[in-house]
Amino acid sequence: MKNVFVKNFRIYLAFIIFLGGTIPGSTQTDNSAAIIGRWDITIYDNGKEYPSWLMVQRSGTSTLIGEFVGTGGSARPVSKVNFSNNKLSFSIPPQWEQGSNDLSVEAELNADTLAGKITMPNGKAMSFGAVRAPALTATATPSWQKPITLFNSKDLSGWHAMGRTNQWVVNNGVLQSPHSGANLVTDQTFKDFKLHIEFRYPEGSNSGVYLRGRYEVQIEASNGNEPFKNVFSAIYGFIEPTEIAAKQPGEWQSYDITLVGRMVTVAANGKTVICNREIPGITGGAINSREGEPGPILLQGDHGPIEYRNIVITPAK
Repeated sequence: MKNVFVKNFRIYLAFIIFLGGTIPGSTQTDNSAAIIGRWDITIYDNGKEYPSWLMVQRSGTSTLIGEFVGTGGSARPVSKVNFSNNKLSFSIPPQWEQGSNDLSVEAELNADTLAGKITMPNGKAMSFGAVRAPALTATATPSWQKPITLFNSKDLSGWHAMGRTNQWVVNNGVLQSPHSGANLVTDQTFKDFKLHIEFRYPEGSNSGVYLRGRYEVQIEASNGNEPFKNVFSAIYGFIEPTEIAAKQPGEWQSYDITLVGRMVTVAANGKTVICNREIPGITGGAINSREGEPGPILLQGDHGPIEYRNIVITPAK
């Protein structure tokens, strides 16, 4: 009987270890669950704030990995996140940042907040704080208010430029950014909505429509490309379209976008290319990382010429 008991206990112990758990009554020494999840980061630099984002998850039984979004660029993988005694650290190669060193992050967990330091590839160090990102789970199917015309085809009423100079003009009913300059945002903010927007770009140009000012739907000439996460109609860096439904540069095109909580649907030129997918977090270039708040519609104007027209939003009730 003793040998049977020992054998069964060993089987039980192996099963518990396989599940990553502990034996009832024992002390849990691995607190990695405390850091797992999504984090909305705010970086502080000489009185200015910049948004960033981090997701930490478990790979296998003991390794932590992640995804990171800096103040610009796309989400990038973190091959290993170190976490011990409530202290987190990781490093990743540079993306669009200046400098050739790795970008490194160090932070300490205190309850549901993180505080620490980010060192850029050029050696510049900045402090940051982070809170857990909200789930933004919809509790019911939304009903819709009356559509609102955001662009009156006459002037920039209801919009303002984010920058010292404003290159945006209105010509013949078209909203134009003739060259790189400031981004343009609505005065109003929105939570859940349906958005119709039409746009036209020349060959080689690039823009984007930011939902709530935080999630970019990419605009660029992507004809002939595979549907990656950074091409036409993608949620930049996070969600690839099922196909490239782009027309040729110089032609008017359209997006019809529905955003409810984190769930997004994108129709490009009448074809649904993203169907009710979850946006994990903010994309590079977001206005802030406060995902729980309503936000504006932002039109990217710092990547070349772009034109817009027929911008209509239908908010949820």
